[in-house]
Amino acid sequence: MNLNKLGQSLCTAARSQCGVELKHLNQAFKNTSRASSKMDDKFKLPARYGAGEKSVWVEYIQLAAEYKPKVNLGQGFPDYHAPHHVLKALSEIALSENPLLNQYTRGFGLPRLVQSLTKLYSPLVGQKIDPMNEILVTYGAYEALYAAILGHVDECDEVIVIEPFFDCYDFMIKAAGGEPRFIALAPKKTEGTITSADWVLDERELTSLFNERTKMIILNTPHNPIGKVFTKQELQLISDLCKKHNVLCLSDEVYEWMAYEPAQHIRIASLPGMWERTITVGSAGKAFSVTGWKTGWAYGPAALMKNLQVVHQNCVYTCCTPVQEAIARSMEYELARRDSPECYFKALARELMPKRDMLVDALKENGFNPTIPESGYFIVADWSKLATKIDLSQEPDKYKDYKFTKKFAKECGVLAIPPTAFYSAEHKHLGEDYVRFCFIKKDENLSLAGQLMSQWNIKKRK
Repeated sequence: MNLNKLGQSLCTAARSQCGVELKHLNQAFKNTSRASSKMDDKFKLPARYGAGEKSVWVEYIQLAAEYKPKVNLGQGFPDYHAPHHVLKALSEIALSENPLLNQYTRGFGLPRLVQSLTKLYSPLVGQKIDPMNEILVTYGAYEALYAAILGHVDECDEVIVIEPFFDCYDFMIKAAGGEPRFIALAPKKTEGTITSADWVLDERELTSLFNERTKMIILNTPHNPIGKVFTKQELQLISDLCKKHNVLCLSDEVYEWMAYEPAQHIRIASLPGMWERTITVGSAGKAFSVTGWKTGWAYGPAALMKNLQVVHQNCVYTCCTPVQEAIARSMEYELARRDSPECYFKALARELMPKRDMLVDALKENGFNPTIPESGYFIVADWSKLATKIDLSQEPDKYKDYKFTKKFAKECGVLAIPPTAFYSAEHKHLGEDYVRFCFIKKDENLSLAGQLMSQWNIKKRK
């Protein structure tokens, strides 16, 4: 064989071998792709969690880090210190000579804390609450809601949810296999001075939602984000429907100490016939202005609380001992002066009212129409009159309030929260003309927010 023929033979053999290898390689890629696809199918997020969308909190905390607004009036937490005695209690416990204060405690709540909660709430609901069987201490009010919903809602149960709502309600109900049924608070007027009392439920619509499949209604009073304090007449309507249809009331009352005079918070569990069908949720983070302590509680009749205990013991089991001890000591301190105007449970609303009024005035002066809240530390404000001053065409979000809050943060330096996050898909249009601002902030930061909004408005006039 001459050299040319030998070279051709070798090239042909090489191409043949290369073709075989490429064929095997392609097949390997296909096999890997099929295996990956099978794994993706098997290990995808369970349907009960939807598509795994980011919550508004995850998204807007990330936005705050990215945009670096000069004033963050988004998330609901104070940017100043809690009462000194509360902070002092925790610092003393951390260095206590008692080593057990830094170890596990009773799963359903530190005995000292549940005893304090019994003393606090028993006279308020007109019941002698059993601290060991009728109170559960949880990782924030968030876990109390989770334990109550997962502990009572079963497949195909219906749960009535009042909109706007704390966004976790919807997901927790669906995770339990239940079906949320939504009804929206609606303002009786849209011009002039509007207060949270102007936002009401349609009585006929509410009544129509109750049926034999209704397991629970979630009541949030004082309300986030509207700031509504439900009246006794409104609570009586809900009470009558719960009793008529044998429905459980889950009452989220974390803003219970922030009702502004003359509004008065009434606990629905105190109404005749409601103790035995109500689970009430409270929060140390809101009560003592220490949201990062993430400690809350639920209380109600033992027969209902047992279900929550089962969920809790198979979830987190027990909460942080030193934090519970600090809350117990703080609670005892306030109980000792509960009849004094200096009691923090009374002083907190007085402290917040001027902050509310400062932000309400700033919003009015700069083109917003705020709903003046009767409670809490949020203001929902209609921004629709500013629509001609801000170009939202380049903002990719689906809903107008998301577009507005993001563009406003970029241009003005003030971050707020879009309320459509607190509505069901079919009712999101109801929240698009509003934004939510938080006013439990230092006065200088609220003042700065007003200045920034004023400067933004002046630029827009040019």
